[in-house]
Amino acid sequence: MIKNRIKILRVERNWTQETLAEKVGISRQAVISIEKYKYTPSLELAFKIGKAFDLSLVDVFSFEEEEQ
Repeated sequence: MIKNRIKILRVERNWTQETLAEKVGISRQAVISIEKYKYTPSLELAFKIGKAFDLSLVDVFSFEEEEQ
């Protein structure tokens, strides 16, 4: 599973979901889905999100293997 710190990073910067959506060119609903792990962003979108926060991809996203 791809985990993310998007909500935490948004709150630290006092950004709304709409603000982040505008910065990366997606809908607010897409931001909600990513934050709730209902949608995994493409690699291109993940890089855009990292760039919006001025962070590397690994500072925003991490991979956790699911237990079997």
